[in-house]
Amino acid sequence: MTQAQARTHNRVSPVERGQEPSDPLVAAPEEHHWRRLSPFWRHYLEMAGVMALGMFVSGAILTVASGLKSWNDVTIKYPTEALVVMAAGMSIPMVAWMLFRRMGWKSSYEMAAAMVLPVIPFLCLVWFGVTKSAWCGPYCISTFVAMFVLMRYRHSE
Repeated sequence: MTQAQARTHNRVSPVERGQEPSDPLVAAPEEHHWRRLSPFWRHYLEMAGVMALGMFVSGAILTVASGLKSWNDVTIKYPTEALVVMAAGMSIPMVAWMLFRRMGWKSSYEMAAAMVLPVIPFLCLVWFGVTKSAWCGPYCISTFVAMFVLMRYRHSE
């Protein structure tokens, strides 16, 4: 029994000996430590990816449906519709993904609100004639900030 213990203590990993590990899936912890993301950032990036995908798909659908050649033309000719489609295009896939990941209806509704509420000031800018086009870029940035703030607030969940 003492020999078995001695053998396990004398084992040195290939990394400690200065050799490459024989198993490509095994590597030194120091080597891959920087690649690890906390669960918070992993979840944030996952939600951001779903939002971005929904945003691009809904923008493409609106561009094709409007018969215009570019998204810039759509935001100038149909600014209200562009903003509403962006809000829905980010919210619906994100809620679906959250429900798929079993995050619950309450969290899903809160996150949808974080996507929809920031659109209101941008819609007001269009409706009151302050701008003639939808400011989708600043709106989208504000939704990523709102999502970050809500996730930090609900960090324990």
